[in-house]
Amino acid sequence: MANTASAKKMVRKLERRTALNKSRRSRMRTFVKKLEMAVAAGDEAAAKTALHTAESEVMKAVSKGVIHKNTGSRKVSRMTASVKAMASK
Repeated sequence: MANTASAKKMVRKLERRTALNKSRRSRMRTFVKKLEMAVAAGDEAAAKTALHTAESEVMKAVSKGVIHKNTGSRKVSRMTASVKAMASK
């Protein structure tokens, strides 16, 4: 348990930051799922628009420090590859 005033403040800040990061991570995952559903359905036009928004959300999460830069790049790369694979079929 926090004893000092500064430690108590840090606990309060951590709770706020955790809630915000949880919201950002959830939002990112929602857009990634929408892309995966469009790819699974075989809807190429919807997949391309979903890719654009999902890529934006993933990179926004990276810039906010929710996920690591390399993790974000890997996710975007795999999402792009899945959409490109759809187009080649």
